[in-house]
Amino acid sequence: MKSIQEFGVKPENSAALNKINLQKAIDWASSIGAALWVEPSDEPYHIEGGIILKDNVSLIGVHGPTPRGTIHQNKKQPVGSVFKITDRKNVFITVKSSTQIKGIQFWYADQTLNDPSAIIVYPPTIQVSKTSFTQGVYMSCLSFYGEYVAFDFNASREFPCELMTFEHCYGFPLSGEFIRMNYVYDVPRILHCHVNPASQRFIGGQIKRNVVDAVIAKKTFAYAINNTDNAQIIDLFTFGTYGGIFLGEESYGQLTNFNFDCVAVGILKQGSNSKNRNWQITQGSIIANTGEKVENIHPIIIEGQGHTSLTNVEAFSGGNSALTPVKEQMSWDYLLVRGNKKLSVSVFGARMRNYMSDSPVTIKNENAILQFSACIDKNENFYNTIID
Repeated sequence: MKSIQEFGVKPENSAALNKINLQKAIDWASSIGAALWVEPSDEPYHIEGGIILKDNVSLIGVHGPTPRGTIHQNKKQPVGSVFKITDRKNVFITVKSSTQIKGIQFWYADQTLNDPSAIIVYPPTIQVSKTSFTQGVYMSCLSFYGEYVAFDFNASREFPCELMTFEHCYGFPLSGEFIRMNYVYDVPRILHCHVNPASQRFIGGQIKRNVVDAVIAKKTFAYAINNTDNAQIIDLFTFGTYGGIFLGEESYGQLTNFNFDCVAVGILKQGSNSKNRNWQITQGSIIANTGEKVENIHPIIIEGQGHTSLTNVEAFSGGNSALTPVKEQMSWDYLLVRGNKKLSVSVFGARMRNYMSDSPVTIKNENAILQFSACIDKNENFYNTIID
């Protein structure tokens, strides 16, 4: 392991020079599979985008996740292993195979915290290669402040990627998109990730309510997955995005231990066939209360084909001062099922409350079959029923 400062990446340098020198360091490390140490400093490393993290390189900083920002003694800025990003044209860093990014903070110093009309549409911070097959990328203990999209792992059918791992990553993307994945095959993992507008409270303060409302208005999902084999998703949190997680029509896997708070839609699950477009979803909580008129607020939406198993997934609604909730402070229902193809849903142990509809489930698919067991409705009565 060598410090990036040994290659001339210094806090006092220009962003252009630091980019050149960091790329030189990466070129050196790629041939031997070395790690580069992002040496901590009281001033961040200002670096232009367009960096390529070539095969075999690890970029490692000092931090675990820093969900409120590290604290400079005299300035509203983070300290430690910090990359300062102001480049509005280029993806900050593109990752290739067998790479690692760990323990680093990404700070967009010019991003607004309080003016929705001034949101800067930055390119993604970390992006998978669009021109090569990428396998085995590990991203851990990363914190983002002011990003627009944190992780763009929308690969292509021509150049899919495999075995991506995201864990212990924190931020609040002003596009509403924290991790987006497409054509990520062979067991991708999203573990212990947290999206919250208070992510830089110690730096510049919590992102203001009107900016959170603007993020919700984009109608995007904090986590989005499609064309994916057997995704493993554990312990996710999001607050103040339109959607919690999108499970696309060409995806399947397991989602467990989650909280999607102050969203319009918690889970949108699709499916293109009945063989293996199935999701097992368990141990979660959804608070759907914002971003739409109440008739369009649904904790869970299921459409397409395949089976969905929901176990111990509760939903409730209410007010929250960090954003603008719907005036009724309720969702419309617990579950909306729509489409025209046969699909199946089983629900066990769900606590369903604070919805306006007479029934916790809205059926807009005549071919759907559903079974609820040991569930509790808004009147605190058992809800056990079969719909076919």
